Amino acid sequence: MAASLARSGASVRCLVRDPARAGGLERLGCEIRRGDVGDIDSLAGSGERIDVAYFLVHAMAGGAGFEQRELQGARNFARVARAEGVERVVYLGGLGDERVSKHLRSRHETALALAADGPPLTYFRAAMVVGSRSESYRTIRYLVKRLPVMIAPAWLRNRTQPIGIDDVVSYLARATDVPESAAREVQIGGADVLSYAEMLDRMALATGVRPRLKLPVPLITPWLSALWLGLVTPVDTNVARPLVEGLSSDTIVTDSSGAELFAIAPATFDETLARALAEENRVR
Repeated sequence: MAASLARSGASVRCLVRDPARAGGLERLGCEIRRGDVGDIDSLAGSGERIDVAYFLVHAMAGGAGFEQRELQGARNFARVARAEGVERVVYLGGLGDERVSKHLRSRHETALALAADGPPLTYFRAAMVVGSRSESYRTIRYLVKRLPVMIAPAWLRNRTQPIGIDDVVSYLARATDVPESAAREVQIGGADVLSYAEMLDRMALATGVRPRLKLPVPLITPWLSALWLGLVTPVDTNVARPLVEGLSSDTIVTDSSGAELFAIAPATFDETLARALAEENRVR
C-alpha cells in the first residue's frame, strides 16, 4: 500500500517498529518513523502534517490475546490521529458474521474503536484477499500443491467473494478522492462468488494440475482444521485457527452501495490467480 502511494507521487510517512526492515520503502522516498501502536507515547508526532492515515495492523500472529492488542492499538492510533489533526482514517477489515469468529469480531471492534476515537473513518470490508504473499492465497496454493487427496470440512461449501490485492489497493488509495466514503462502511469483493471448494479447483487448474479429490468430513472442528492446515501449509497455526473460524459462514458483499462510489471493476478470481502466480514466479 505504501509503495503504491509513493509511486503515485504522494508524500508517504510509514510508522514501523523496525526501521531496518523498511529499506525498500525508504528507497521509494517514504519517510520512516519508528513507532508501535501498542505504545501511545511512541506515536507522538506521527500524525503531524498528515491528511489521511491508514490503519492496516493485524496482531493474530502473536497468538492468544490478539483481540485486546488490536483494540488497544486502534484506540491509541485513533486518539493520536485526532489530536494531531489527521482528517481521515482508512481501515481494511473483514466481511462475514463477526458473531462466529474471534478474528472477524476483532476486525469489526477495531473499526468501531477507530470511528469512536479518531477522525472520520472509511471502513473497507473484504473477504479473502488474493496476492502472492497473502496468507489466504498461500494456504490454498499449498493445499493444492501438496495434497492429491484432501479432507473436506463442511466450510468448503460456504461462499466467499475473493478480491485481488491490486483491486484492494486501488480502493484504499482512492478513498481520499471519494469524499462520500468518509464515515461509512464500504464492502468490496471481486467479480466472482465461489465456494471454497471451487476456489481450490480453480487454483489446481491455474497451476496445471487436476482438481483434487475431496473426502467429506463434515464434523471436523475449526481447531482440527487449523491443525490440518498447519501440517500441510506454511501458515502459522496462530493465524490459521482464527481464519478458519471465519470460514464457517458466507463472506460475500451484501451491500454494494459503498463500492459503487469508486467505479472500480474488480478482476475475476482466475485473473487474480494468474497475477499472483506470475508474481510468485518472478520472485523465485
